[in-house]
Amino acid sequence: MSEWLVLVLAMLAACAVVVVITLVRHRTAAEDDDPSDTPDVIEYMTMWIGVVYAIVLGLAIAGVWEARVAAQDHVQAEAQALHEISERVRVYPPDVRDRIRADVNAYVGHVVTTEWKTMADHGRVTVRGDQLLDKIRADVTDHRPASDFEAQAYQPLVDQVTAADQARAARAGSTGATMPGVVWFGLIGGAVVTIGMVFALQIRRTTRELVLAGLFSALIAFLLFLIWDFDAPYSRGVSASTAPFLDLFPHIGG
Repeated sequence: MSEWLVLVLAMLAACAVVVVITLVRHRTAAEDDDPSDTPDVIEYMTMWIGVVYAIVLGLAIAGVWEARVAAQDHVQAEAQALHEISERVRVYPPDVRDRIRADVNAYVGHVVTTEWKTMADHGRVTVRGDQLLDKIRADVTDHRPASDFEAQAYQPLVDQVTAADQARAARAGSTGATMPGVVWFGLIGGAVVTIGMVFALQIRRTTRELVLAGLFSALIAFLLFLIWDFDAPYSRGVSASTAPFLDLFPHIGG
């Protein structure tokens, strides 16, 4: 099932629950029930519950969005480091240069196809990816510079291998969900309490109030979906992409 279809169904369900509860409550209300007779303290509590929950939602969205941006930065840093390796080996002998470039292409090809799917499905990188990166490192570090020109390029190449390894480790560390379970408990519990306080205000069955209550519930459902979607940076709808690899290694995508 598409994630966006899940979002639509969740928002419709939230609206339906509020409307149904309101209608049932209106039918079962006593004849002398006065909807306008709401204690001031309930209105005050409802206002502050809404404010506090809005702050919590804002912080949660900011947190998962920051994690998503950081995940994309890891991909960009890794792709850039590999691109630098592929370009800087031009000063090496043709056989060494071609071997290192072939290893880089093999690694990038593995990442954008096999490993990316593994990250999305299982939340981890692959052992094969580690092996391919180790092969790049071995080819770069084991080469003995035959001239001063090659010697000047050697250390920067080693540094770029280290940068790629660090970016890969950071990417592997950000494949899973970023929000702890206890936070989700608070977010969902807060949504139930916040929507429940709508009924404490004794809303009536007017079209205006039903529409506003439904839209309010749908908005909360949308924000919770947004947090859930950003929570896994590499595996859901609005996720980090392989674009940096494909931009710097266009022949891999072809």
